[in-house]
Amino acid sequence: MKTELLIITALETELKRAALPSGVEIVYSGIGKINAALTTIKAIHQHSPKRILNFGTAGKIKSELHGLLEIGKVIQRDMDAEPLAPRGSTPFCNRPQEYVSTGQFVCGSGDSFVTAYDPWLHSQGVDVVDMELFAIAAIAHEHRIPWQSFKYITDEANESSGEDWHAKVHHGQELMLEKLKDILSG
Repeated sequence: MKTELLIITALETELKRAALPSGVEIVYSGIGKINAALTTIKAIHQHSPKRILNFGTAGKIKSELHGLLEIGKVIQRDMDAEPLAPRGSTPFCNRPQEYVSTGQFVCGSGDSFVTAYDPWLHSQGVDVVDMELFAIAAIAHEHRIPWQSFKYITDEANESSGEDWHAKVHHGQELMLEKLKDILSG
């Protein structure tokens, strides 16, 4: 089955299927880069999308950020194979070390929940952190499918992030539905 737009979201608590307009496909990947990669590959083969849209929650690195942000670049924040390669780079790998899209914000993606200050994130210009986008963008790139990502800020990537995320995980749905209307009408 072919679809124009496929949404990939980690959890149904972030964006409920029943809230979406008819004809919009969504798959839930679960948390983390491996789950996101496996789900994205399977969804591409099942739905043959012309475009992939990722929506999810994120912790903010820059204190002035809030609301729904469109991501323009994603990097891996947890790939640390020094001294074989600088942090964020996969050694002996010829695939891109970052993926770009249409937004203006930088996302650092990794398989950990950020709860403390990390100077490397600041030095790389990271605005927000998540746990799935790098994998989704990498698979979309491999399949030559354009992607966009929107992240709703739930926490400040600090010691209270877990509590804040639990309290706000579902708060971004309405903002994303408004953004989706704009995307579908454009």
